[in-house]
Amino acid sequence: MDYVRRRRRYRIKGHRSGGGFLALMKWQLGGGRARWPKRVDNAEHAPPPIHVYGNALKVTWVGHSTVLLQTSGINILTDPFLAMRASPFTLAGPRRVRKPGLTAADMPPIDVVLISHNHYDHLDIIGLKSLVRHHSPIFLTPLGNKKFLRGLQSGLDIVELDWRQSHAIGAMKFTVMPALHWSKRSLEDANRALWGAFAIETPGGLIYFAGDTGYGDGRTFREVRERFGAPRLSLLPIGAYEPRWFMKPMHMNPEDAVMAHLDLESRTSLAIHHGTIQLTNEAIDQPLKDLAAALEKLEVLPDDFLAPDIGECLSIL
Repeated sequence: MDYVRRRRRYRIKGHRSGGGFLALMKWQLGGGRARWPKRVDNAEHAPPPIHVYGNALKVTWVGHSTVLLQTSGINILTDPFLAMRASPFTLAGPRRVRKPGLTAADMPPIDVVLISHNHYDHLDIIGLKSLVRHHSPIFLTPLGNKKFLRGLQSGLDIVELDWRQSHAIGAMKFTVMPALHWSKRSLEDANRALWGAFAIETPGGLIYFAGDTGYGDGRTFREVRERFGAPRLSLLPIGAYEPRWFMKPMHMNPEDAVMAHLDLESRTSLAIHHGTIQLTNEAIDQPLKDLAAALEKLEVLPDDFLAPDIGECLSIL
């Protein structure tokens, strides 16, 4: 099934492959890419707890879009990217400059894994194999992505969901919601699998994981607010946004993310999808600088839009 029609419904301009070959070449040959360091050492942080019970909520940024969410006795991991490269190749492709804040072996028991779409920095087979060796999670993902997970291990519990379709696990309900993005895993499968965000209804309040998305006209975020209420916590991407003429339809910049925070009326938001691998032109520290400027411009308190260090575990009110 080709999901490109869903992108049209949400006014995403561009070719099926996310911008078109000529636009891609224009970007790649246009220069302007900042130089990232080859390696950044992680600071040491106290490990997360084994479990968090009741309505308490702890969140650990593992790196990129990988976040450990702990509440109501359930441990949830988003878009596990643990490999050295976001690529089908071991010796080529975007290479991480910071190690994951937690390895699969160091993580507390993982009950649920959310995979928002099939790009290599979000559906990482190497990382998922390691997770399966150490944990026995349930996998939730938009339609068309099960085939990439079946080879990890026989008998895995994999649930595919369409947009606005839900699946309950214990006291939680997970709903895949629309996102302004696209999918591609090989040369011939553009938009043959669905992408999306996740709305997680928990006893302590809503958690929203945006996956990868452009801002568009903001209605994807307003729909979440109207359907589920204001999130207690939103995980919002702030990186991989330059040049804007190419990236705007599919990746938010920090100001877009702050506008999404306001559209959602999120109590707290957390910055993801930055500072780990260089996918686009901006410098490694530019997203955080631009986030600070956007928060000041849009009059949002820094305590309401958090940017933790990799491996840092925070308590969310």
